[in-house]
Amino acid sequence: MDCRFVRCLIRAMSFALVLASCAVAADAPGVRAELQPADRRQPAPEFALRDASGSQVHLSDYRGKVVLLDFWATWCHGCKQEIPWFVEFDRKYRSSGLAVVGISMDDDGWKVVTPFLKTAGVPYQIVLGNESTAKNYGIEGMPDTFLIDREGRIAAAYNGMVEKDSLGKNLEALLARTQ
Repeated sequence: MDCRFVRCLIRAMSFALVLASCAVAADAPGVRAELQPADRRQPAPEFALRDASGSQVHLSDYRGKVVLLDFWATWCHGCKQEIPWFVEFDRKYRSSGLAVVGISMDDDGWKVVTPFLKTAGVPYQIVLGNESTAKNYGIEGMPDTFLIDREGRIAAAYNGMVEKDSLGKNLEALLARTQ
């Protein structure tokens, strides 16, 4: 068998699995996650990713803020369902120290992301992800969301579509702590 054919077949099967996980996530009632005690939190993997203007964005740019880090894609139904919630959290808690950062995992990049962002009215930071960043965060399907505390540590991880009220309570608890 031709190696290129095998690689294409593997990519197609991987893509089908990701699509299936998004479909399952969209039908699920929502994932809840408990906040990890501060002394058990692990550092969030650093990244350097580009925004729409070509500027590099680093996770460390947000030190001192609570970060809602969302791995998403325009083709993921569950992701699109969560984005209005994240817009709401951004508007409600930005002045309290929340930073929402979306990492798009779209293969077609800004070509598909830019029009989507305009129609969805996303006001928060969006960057394009890559395999390395996805691997560092253990992304196997989408949506995946992480709450990162003010010291840059993962406080909670949601594998699948979040349960909005649970996420909101966790955000409020993290934002109430100054450190």
